[in-house]
Amino acid sequence: MLSYLGLSACDAPLEKNGNAQNRASVQHIDAATFEKMLNDTNVVVIDVRTSGEVSEGFIKGATVFADVNASDFANKIKMLAPDKKYLIYCRSGARSTKAANFMIDNGFTEVYNLDGGIMNYSGGITQ
Repeated sequence: MLSYLGLSACDAPLEKNGNAQNRASVQHIDAATFEKMLNDTNVVVIDVRTSGEVSEGFIKGATVFADVNASDFANKIKMLAPDKKYLIYCRSGARSTKAANFMIDNGFTEVYNLDGGIMNYSGGITQ
């Protein structure tokens, strides 16, 4: 006989007062939504690719360049204000997902990952 193990709100981590935590999660968005969100004044765009990749071009509006695999990545992210809205991308979406999850785990609440990365983006690219 097979048993089914389901998760419920009761399985969520508890805060000190006994309530289930409302943990933020990464929002995965398409290129059109990403481009529209670039106009928000409270948005910070983060490119988590290598410096070599960035030198080949980056999404117009990117202001933070933090290679997710570099030793200083965590320090760069922890210097950012957690109350802003962050748009994050890499080449294909895998590294930015890793970086976005790191941000959520460190108290950031509005983190949006570009599905498919810069390879799936047709908006403005800065050379």
